[in-house]
Amino acid sequence: MRSKARLSDQAPERLRGLAPVWRPDAQLLILGSFPGVASLAAAQYYAHPRNAFWPIMASLTGVTDLPQRPYAERLQALMDSHIALWDAVTACERPGSLDSAIRHAEPSALPALVARLPGLRVIACNGDTAYRQAVALLPGAPWPLLRLPSTSPAHAGLSQADKQALWCEALREGWAPA
Repeated sequence: MRSKARLSDQAPERLRGLAPVWRPDAQLLILGSFPGVASLAAAQYYAHPRNAFWPIMASLTGVTDLPQRPYAERLQALMDSHIALWDAVTACERPGSLDSAIRHAEPSALPALVARLPGLRVIACNGDTAYRQAVALLPGAPWPLLRLPSTSPAHAGLSQADKQALWCEALREGWAPA
């Protein structure tokens, strides 16, 4: 008699990330690792309601109501502020949303994107995984690669206010909104 395959014996689903958000005059690239479950489900960057990303972007861009705006308007506000957005991993296997669970990562075409950003001044890496990937993908990068605290709610060691202060302080030096 044949037994049914256990769930754990099945191949994990291959997940695909989101397309980059950019325009050629971007000066700041914010690089995440890979979208979480909520972001993939919504097909939106930083869709988890407790993620600090959009409040931090509101502070950086001066668009105070940014988190409450429709997603398309939030992306447009980033681009209007010369901010590009993407992830270091374009596809992977990962149960849940933790970066530590990423397996069989396929790196994004980050070198090709930055080649299309002649005014790029800094790359802000949203967490350690994004930073490690950026260093590997862009050896000898001519711009600063900043390792910033993850905006994820899973990174609970810092409050949202602390994360915001660290992001704003780090980016005040190498980039200022247009």
